[in-house]
Amino acid sequence: QVQLEESGGGLVQTGGSLRLSCLLSGRTFGNYAMGWFRRTPGKDREIVAGISGGGLSTTYADFAKGRFTISREAAKNTTHLQMNALKPDDTAVYYCAATSWFHDISTGRADYWGQGTQVTVSS
Repeated sequence: QVQLEESGGGLVQTGGSLRLSCLLSGRTFGNYAMGWFRRTPGKDREIVAGISGGGLSTTYADFAKGRFTISREAAKNTTHLQMNALKPDDTAVYYCAATSWFHDISTGRADYWGQGTQVTVSS
C-alpha cells in the first residue's frame, strides 16, 4: 500500500516562495508518476503539476507555468513542488498524488492521495 506524506506548506507573503515535498512509502517510487493538485473552498480540485515515473516528462497547469517547478528525488522517494512568485489566488490545500500512469495526472485521476498541506498567501 502506497502512503504519501506532504510537508512544506505554510503562510507566505505575496511574491514569496515555498517548496512542498511529498514522501512516498510502501512501494517502489520509480513505478509511479507523481502529481500535485490543489483545492480551494467552493472550487473543484485542479491539477497543478505532474511528473512521470522516470522524471523525463512533466505537465503544468497554465497558472503554474513559469512559476512552479515539479521535480523528483529518487534517492529520497520524494517529489517536490517549488512555488515562486506566489499570489493570494494560490491559497489552497495542496495534495500529492501517485498513479501508475502519467496520463492520469493530466486528467485528475490518481491511485493514491496524501492528506494535503495548507498553503496561504497573504496580500
